[in-house]
Amino acid sequence: MIKITFPDGNVREYPKGVTGLEIAKSISERLAADVLSVSVNGEVWDLTRGIETDATVKLHKWDDPEGKHAFWHSSAHLMAEAVEALYPGVKLGIGPSIENGFYYDIDFNGHTISEEDLPKIEQKMMEFAQQKQPIVRREVSKAEALKTYQEKGDPYKVELISDLQDGTISFYTQGEFTDLCRGPHLPNTGYIKAIKLLSIAGAYWRGDEKNKMLTRIYGITFPQKKQLDEYLTLLEEAKKRDHRKIGKDLELFMFSPSVGPGLPLWLPKGAQLRERLEMFLKRVQKKYGYEQVITPHIGQKELYETSGHWAKYGKDSFRPITTPQEGEEFLLKPMNCPHHCEIYKSKPRSYKDLPLRLAEFGTVYRYEQSGELHGLTRVRGFTQDDAHIFCRPDQLKEEFVKVIDIVLYIFKTLDFKDYTAQISLRDPNNKEKYIGSDENWEKAEKAIVEAAAERGLKTVTELGEAAFYGPKLDFMVRDAIGRKWQLGTIQVDYNLPERFQLEYIGADDKRYRPIMIHRAPFGSMERFVAVLIEHTGGKFPLWLTPDQVVVLPISEKFNDYAKSVSKFLNNYDIRSLVDDRNEKIGKKIRDNELRRIPYLLIVGEKEQEANLVAVRVQGEGDKGQMKLEEFVNHIKAEIDNQLKEI
Repeated sequence: MIKITFPDGNVREYPKGVTGLEIAKSISERLAADVLSVSVNGEVWDLTRGIETDATVKLHKWDDPEGKHAFWHSSAHLMAEAVEALYPGVKLGIGPSIENGFYYDIDFNGHTISEEDLPKIEQKMMEFAQQKQPIVRREVSKAEALKTYQEKGDPYKVELISDLQDGTISFYTQGEFTDLCRGPHLPNTGYIKAIKLLSIAGAYWRGDEKNKMLTRIYGITFPQKKQLDEYLTLLEEAKKRDHRKIGKDLELFMFSPSVGPGLPLWLPKGAQLRERLEMFLKRVQKKYGYEQVITPHIGQKELYETSGHWAKYGKDSFRPITTPQEGEEFLLKPMNCPHHCEIYKSKPRSYKDLPLRLAEFGTVYRYEQSGELHGLTRVRGFTQDDAHIFCRPDQLKEEFVKVIDIVLYIFKTLDFKDYTAQISLRDPNNKEKYIGSDENWEKAEKAIVEAAAERGLKTVTELGEAAFYGPKLDFMVRDAIGRKWQLGTIQVDYNLPERFQLEYIGADDKRYRPIMIHRAPFGSMERFVAVLIEHTGGKFPLWLTPDQVVVLPISEKFNDYAKSVSKFLNNYDIRSLVDDRNEKIGKKIRDNELRRIPYLLIVGEKEQEANLVAVRVQGEGDKGQMKLEEFVNHIKAEIDNQLKEI
């Protein structure tokens, strides 16, 4: 017998070789029907894999990420099985699960395929699913694995196997289909009840432009048809909220092939919105003691060799810029941190000077493959709301708490209500991967955990997810339609102070290294604006929106009064414009509703005579008449309420 420990600390004895599914059945048949995978000592396994020793076990259902992973990983195999049956001779690449569904990269080897073919593949998948094919794991030697795929003529699998260690390789078989895979998988294909293949894209093998372009098919599956229907409804809503479409409709930004892919051009209204976001954060930062700096868009190659960025990213970055001076090389700035380290070094620092908080809205440049570019969320030039805090070890926790306060204020002001903080710590069993002393790491990790607890954050802790240079805290936000985004990051860094030989003189006159904190509450202005557009559907908070008010005269006779109203509002810093088109008032209202302007002021004879405006609120309808001064006070109060501090 072996001892199985459950998450609540309860211990039960089971025969050696018991499976996760058998454990679930011993608790209840209902649980056995719902469970999809099992964690054994922290590693996710198939439900049908035997447990041979004492272990800590956790069962995963659909609502758990580990359950969805097994479900969608199995679905990727099901799709590959269907594709092989329909298109003999295809060559398979990789087919992982992703946050929402799965994909498989396939070389169709002469077959042509388009979106019209997807229903046919779905049908074949459903046929195999209904057969309830057992999904069977088998460990194989490297020699057998290579021989299998060499004989099959599958070059991509051969390449993958060549990189694997003997003793770590497994095959999964369902029906007539076998795939190289680590797992985990469902017990059989019958769990998959609803299938939708979503799209086709091109993807270079292993993400390398020098390799062959494969066909990537994206899909999603569910245990119930109702769940698929709900997801497809969500997708339709997401399409309506696509920041690329709304950005075009609201004239916020554009891209030009002449300028280059992934290099956004901010139009006047978008520039206004972005500028207000910057000013908003600058005001907050000023209260917390940040000092603004400005650094160049380029730096000497040696700067990035010192920082380590050239060694890590040089192969995949933009090529160095040369000058007429022989041997002189510059790089487009990929990070702001090395420049800020140089500012720190510009004069001797004492323990009394710390913390030093340097902030910059610094534009950086990173090469992204053209196939990876996507609106504002994935670009080649973007502006980070970057700041670097140089502090003593005894100041670390306090600085962390202050940054958390800034992030929470931003989320509150912009109506991001559903968020989780991920605490990323180092792997305690593999400390060689990280730099810095055990003592410093322990202090930093303790500071992050305590700071998050002090502010009552809902947290998840991930071991082994820390950067090599220090632990970090990432904020994961769910938007209005339930999608998850990473917004805001706080990272502790022992690496750059060491590389740049940063020092301060302590109270004992000895030299010490400061700790460096990287923080970006927005992440990047481009990506944040994209997420904000999709979260709000383009209906921005009143304080932020480019146009707050539009004045609509009911006929040309009242154009002059409408212009005087607009001028009056603009004098009070209320951003307004006049729609004086020769159109019926109903059409003007409809058009400006679509432009997502928060307030529509309708003026006609009654309003002109009494110096009034008829107020209409976006999405809420008529609110009656107001005097101009009353309306100004109403707007000011709404903005003050939106920007109220925590």
